[in-house]
Amino acid sequence: MDELLAATCFSALSQETRVRLLRLLIATGASGMRAGEIQNRMEIPSSTLSFHLSALEQAGLIQSTRQGRTTIYAVRLLGLRQLLTFVTETCCNGRTDLCGDIAGMFPDIVEEKPMTGRFNVLFLCTHNSARSIIAEAVLNKIGGGKFRAYSAGSDPIDAPNADVLKNLKNLGFDVSTSRSKSWDEFTRTDAPEMDFVIALCDTTAGQTCPEFGNHVVTASWPLPDPAKFEGTTAEREVLLKELFGMIKRRLEIFINLPFGTLDRMALKSRLDELGYGPAENA
Repeated sequence: MDELLAATCFSALSQETRVRLLRLLIATGASGMRAGEIQNRMEIPSSTLSFHLSALEQAGLIQSTRQGRTTIYAVRLLGLRQLLTFVTETCCNGRTDLCGDIAGMFPDIVEEKPMTGRFNVLFLCTHNSARSIIAEAVLNKIGGGKFRAYSAGSDPIDAPNADVLKNLKNLGFDVSTSRSKSWDEFTRTDAPEMDFVIALCDTTAGQTCPEFGNHVVTASWPLPDPAKFEGTTAEREVLLKELFGMIKRRLEIFINLPFGTLDRMALKSRLDELGYGPAENA
């Protein structure tokens, strides 16, 4: 951190309300807090809150991300660490045995590192028979070699939905290796390491999801369950095609995200935003 940015940080923290704001967001952690909830907790007008949040964000001490129509604010730990390093790097002539390594008290900020390279993506749903099978097939085809998709379920059935496989095959997707399987396969020591885990239904939320690693970015895209489609054969085919379109549009946006410029928290927010349905208007 240079002296100009340090001065900006000190200026942002020279006001009592902003110090309270920063402490609140530090206590909240990396998950952040919605703007409306911050206003309720701080008990200040929305226009005043926006002014103070903007000052802290310009100083690099907090960051905002969009989630649907809501803005989420969270502490930017890297900014705090840089500020503390600036303050303490010459403390006691660099003798940490006298003043302690204060900056070292913060964990490594892996969230601030942009994600690059090839990504492994795991799609989850309950039975791993329809939605996750579609997402796996679509992403493997449109991902351009940058993505490797997998799918699994919390309670897999014997085989994928026959209508889903037929529809995918008619559309030119490879389903030769498609099968229903448990998410436990991806917790084994020899399993591929996942970068993204995306749940395509809301039923897994009530279950204990396996641990896929500390660096994985998770998201939820609740989508209709084809097993619950009713009506004639023709009507169900229409619904299935609509579901395919929902998944494909989301994935087309997903593969075009600026991965090289977004940290993990920002990526999670963008993925969660897709779960709210903006892709339907794309």
